[in-house]
Amino acid sequence: MNILKTLFPFLAIIGCTTYAQEFEANVQLRPRFEYRNGYKSLLKDGDIPASFISQRSRLNLNFTQDKLKLKLALQNISVWGDVATTSTAAKNGVAVFEAWAEYSFTDKWSSRIGRQVLNYDNQRIMGGIDWIQQGQSHDAVLLTYKDTKNQLDLGVAHNANAENLLAPTTAYTTNYKNMHYAWYHTKISTINASFLFLNTGYEFAATPTELKVDYKQTYGTYLTYKGKKLDFDFGLYGQSGKSAGNDITAFYAGSNIGYALTENFKATLGYEFLSGKDQDDTSTKLKSFIPLFGTNHAFNGFMDYFYVGNHSNNVGLQDAYLKLEFPIKKVKLSVTPHFFYAHSKVIVSTVEQDSYLGTELDLTAAYKVSKDILVVGGYSQMFGTTTLEALKGGDSSKTNNWAWLMININPNIFSTKKQ
Repeated sequence: MNILKTLFPFLAIIGCTTYAQEFEANVQLRPRFEYRNGYKSLLKDGDIPASFISQRSRLNLNFTQDKLKLKLALQNISVWGDVATTSTAAKNGVAVFEAWAEYSFTDKWSSRIGRQVLNYDNQRIMGGIDWIQQGQSHDAVLLTYKDTKNQLDLGVAHNANAENLLAPTTAYTTNYKNMHYAWYHTKISTINASFLFLNTGYEFAATPTELKVDYKQTYGTYLTYKGKKLDFDFGLYGQSGKSAGNDITAFYAGSNIGYALTENFKATLGYEFLSGKDQDDTSTKLKSFIPLFGTNHAFNGFMDYFYVGNHSNNVGLQDAYLKLEFPIKKVKLSVTPHFFYAHSKVIVSTVEQDSYLGTELDLTAAYKVSKDILVVGGYSQMFGTTTLEALKGGDSSKTNNWAWLMININPNIFSTKKQ
């Protein structure tokens, strides 16, 4: 009943006007089994592997009328068995993932307001994090200019915990306090080029009685080229500003070169560099690059040892990898070994350790059952070193692995067009 009350105002729009209208509804059901045995961190003595099935159940409603577009996405995120079989309510309930309205002022200028996914370039800095069942969305206002070769997005957000009568006396830490960004994309001959400037403000207690907001700037460029057999991308970003009173100076660089050896076999050689800070560096300056709102699961190995809720303000990372993609009949396969190195010094009892952190091997397979059903699975194993032990604890000599199987069911259940 609560869901119907939520949907009614949205659905009622369809029948209230005589303008040209389009309405579409689709459902996504995405259960995923995972076996975690040294996932995110090396196993310790006595650790026992975990297994579970999580599920995303999402309803997407899209409405278009003349110059107006609306989207409402509702979802429930659950783990099989997290409530009793006779429970009257879900553990996490139904949440709003997206709820936005977009209005086109002209054929080139538009604005979007509300909860929305901010997804740019290869999602290294800003992405929807579709891998996690809940995804990632922002409450923001967006102004867009777009023509045949150029696009400019200007975004702003301001966050609070509640409708306060007076300024809170404790710092807001749920998300960033304020965000402002500009993203420009253009095509220069055969090169697609993007430029990003992102300004994020985080509130903190400067003194027991004074709250302040420090701003971090992330800026850089992302370039891509795609030919018949050869493709290439390159990203370069810097970070500056302050965090909780400390100065920031950090850098990122990443590149991929892909080549289609045959019609069905492609090899991609890649490298990423994220700056870090020596463990014997006693300065207060923050030198570790943080990819902020990126879809970080897609980078640096699928076992999420780095930058997925971890490895912040650490020794940084270098990741060299080779991705091989090829089909066997109707199954698309991918094999990717990653070779990890620390960017900065790892120190144990005043002794600098070898920078090599380990090798991770990722195997994935995807099979399209039908138009609306995709089955994807994978296996990953981390071959860690004593240097990785020094950073994360655990035992690198143990078998640290992870396996998963996911079914994505995403049918369009209803659509209508009215003139």
